[in-house]
Amino acid sequence: MRTEINEFIVADSNICHGQPTFKGTRIMVSIVLEMLEDGADTKEIIEAYPSLTNKHIKAALNFAAKLTERSFDLVPA
Repeated sequence: MRTEINEFIVADSNICHGQPTFKGTRIMVSIVLEMLEDGADTKEIIEAYPSLTNKHIKAALNFAAKLTERSFDLVPA
Protein backbone atom coordinates (compact mmCIF):
# COMPACT_ATOMS: atom_id res chain seq x y z
CA MET A 1 0.00 0.00 0.00
CA ARG A 2 1.23 3.48 -0.89
CA THR A 3 0.40 6.63 1.08
CA GLU A 4 1.04 10.07 -0.39
CA ILE A 5 2.33 12.22 2.46
CA ASN A 6 2.98 15.38 0.49
CA GLU A 7 4.14 16.42 -2.98
CA PHE A 8 7.60 14.93 -2.43
CA ILE A 9 7.21 12.13 0.14
CA VAL A 10 5.48 8.75 0.07
CA ALA A 11 5.30 5.69 2.28
CA ASP A 12 5.06 2.47 0.29
CA SER A 13 4.99 -0.90 2.04
CA ASN A 14 7.05 -2.32 -0.86
CA ILE A 15 9.86 0.24 -0.55
CA CYS A 16 12.23 0.49 2.43
CA HIS A 17 9.82 -1.49 4.64
CA GLY A 18 7.19 1.27 4.40
CA GLN A 19 9.44 4.02 5.76
CA PRO A 20 8.74 7.49 4.29
CA THR A 21 10.91 8.04 1.21
CA PHE A 22 11.21 10.74 -1.42
CA LYS A 23 9.05 9.95 -4.44
CA GLY A 24 10.87 8.03 -7.14
CA THR A 25 13.80 7.19 -4.84
CA ARG A 26 14.76 4.84 -2.06
CA ILE A 27 16.13 7.74 -0.04
CA MET A 28 14.48 7.68 3.36
CA VAL A 29 13.31 10.99 4.81
CA SER A 30 14.89 10.03 8.13
CA ILE A 31 18.35 10.05 6.52
CA VAL A 32 17.95 13.69 5.46
CA LEU A 33 16.56 14.67 8.86
CA GLU A 34 19.49 12.93 10.58
CA MET A 35 21.94 14.74 8.31
CA LEU A 36 20.33 18.05 9.25
CA GLU A 37 20.51 17.09 12.93
CA ASP A 38 24.22 16.38 12.50
CA GLY A 39 24.75 19.87 11.08
CA ALA A 40 24.74 19.20 7.33
CA ASP A 41 23.50 22.05 5.20
CA THR A 42 21.28 21.69 2.14
CA LYS A 43 24.29 21.84 -0.19
CA GLU A 44 25.93 18.86 1.54
CA ILE A 45 22.70 16.86 1.41
CA ILE A 46 22.20 17.56 -2.29
CA GLU A 47 25.84 16.64 -2.98
CA ALA A 48 25.28 13.32 -1.18
CA TYR A 49 21.92 12.73 -2.89
CA PRO A 50 21.92 14.59 -6.24
CA SER A 51 18.34 13.54 -7.05
CA LEU A 52 17.11 15.73 -4.19
CA THR A 53 16.46 19.47 -4.30
CA ASN A 54 15.91 22.19 -1.73
CA LYS A 55 12.18 21.49 -2.08
CA HIS A 56 12.70 17.88 -0.99
CA ILE A 57 14.57 19.02 2.11
CA LYS A 58 11.86 21.55 2.97
CA ALA A 59 9.25 18.82 2.49
CA ALA A 60 11.15 16.61 4.94
CA LEU A 61 11.19 19.38 7.53
CA ASN A 62 7.50 20.03 6.96
CA PHE A 63 6.78 16.32 7.37
CA ALA A 64 8.68 16.23 10.67
CA ALA A 65 6.83 19.31 11.90
CA LYS A 66 3.45 17.82 10.96
CA LEU A 67 4.28 14.66 12.89
CA THR A 68 4.45 16.72 16.06
CA GLU A 69 1.02 18.26 15.34
CA ARG A 70 -0.90 15.08 14.53
CA SER A 71 -0.32 11.49 13.60
CA PHE A 72 -0.28 10.02 10.08
CA ASP A 73 -1.64 6.57 9.35
CA LEU A 74 1.37 5.33 7.38
CA VAL A 75 0.78 1.66 7.98
CA PRO A 76 -2.30 -0.01 6.51
CA ALA A 77 -4.76 -1.13 9.17
